[in-house]
Amino acid sequence: MVHYQDARLDQVFSALGDPTRRAILATLMRGERKVSDFPVADRMSLTGLSKHVRVLARAGLISHEKRGRDRICRLEPAALKRAADWVGQYRRFWDGQIDHLEAFLAVEGDDA
Repeated sequence: MVHYQDARLDQVFSALGDPTRRAILATLMRGERKVSDFPVADRMSLTGLSKHVRVLARAGLISHEKRGRDRICRLEPAALKRAADWVGQYRRFWDGQIDHLEAFLAVEGDDA
């Protein structure tokens, strides 16, 4: 069943639409990190980087906590799974369409 009104899923896709945020998620796939340790930290201000972290956290893609003077982030894969499940519905549709096309071409090829 396709859900068209899912604000959380909208936030996930919006967050994934930015290359800086995708780079942050790629970094967190290897384990939790301090915000200042993200590879993009040398290309932008801490304020700008913190904004990206907040967007990811609001979308449920990461969690973060303060440890001493550091802000530690970790990946939260459940939100990514929901997005992958949503995309998967369309993958199944297109796989079925390709299967039908292959069957049609096989029949047409036999008639030639």
